Amino acid sequence: MMDENLKAAGKLRLEKTAKALERNNMQAFVCDSCNDAVEKVRELMAENATISCGGSVTLKESGVFALMQSGRYNFLDRSKAQTPGEVAKIYRDAFFADVYLSSSNAITEKGELYNVDGNCNRVAAITFGPKQVIIVAGINKVVPDLDAAVSYVKRVSAPANAVRLGLDTPCASLGECAGANADNMCSGCGSDRRICCGYVVTGYQRDKDRIKVILVNEPLGY
Repeated sequence: MMDENLKAAGKLRLEKTAKALERNNMQAFVCDSCNDAVEKVRELMAENATISCGGSVTLKESGVFALMQSGRYNFLDRSKAQTPGEVAKIYRDAFFADVYLSSSNAITEKGELYNVDGNCNRVAAITFGPKQVIIVAGINKVVPDLDAAVSYVKRVSAPANAVRLGLDTPCASLGECAGANADNMCSGCGSDRRICCGYVVTGYQRDKDRIKVILVNEPLGY
């Protein structure tokens, strides 16, 4: 459990970040707990809506994934796919979903989303396709600026995800990206299992409130 003083200070950071996201035409909410975040997601999604998601530890840790599997929605769930072809079909069908859910690899206090992807189905859906996108992120994902976001992904997100997925990549053995010390966002390894292939910064949105960001005052995922 987080110290109450840390919680109070963290909430101020999240509120500042939420205002910056709103200035970029993304609707933002600050939730004190995972339970509050799940309720907010429930409010934002109509029953029987067609929904899908990207791979996300945050969605599972927060309880949002359980809500998605509750039977209230038409969930395009790639974990239920039996073949690579079925997975690929779900990736494409997700572009026509009413709601796409994901976390963000990092969110800056300036109101930007920073995401890095291997297959790039997740970053593609965040950018275009689904009618609504709901991002759920813990306070650990909030960083001062894009430079900090790039560093966070190379030193925290990428190695942790590579270990989680059982990939034989340099970051899984080094504990940081092979390009962590290079002055280049896209620097990295040459592994054919590399998970950092597409880099997307989401800033000001013309489609106001299509992207909704739920900031949770608890650490979630990586």
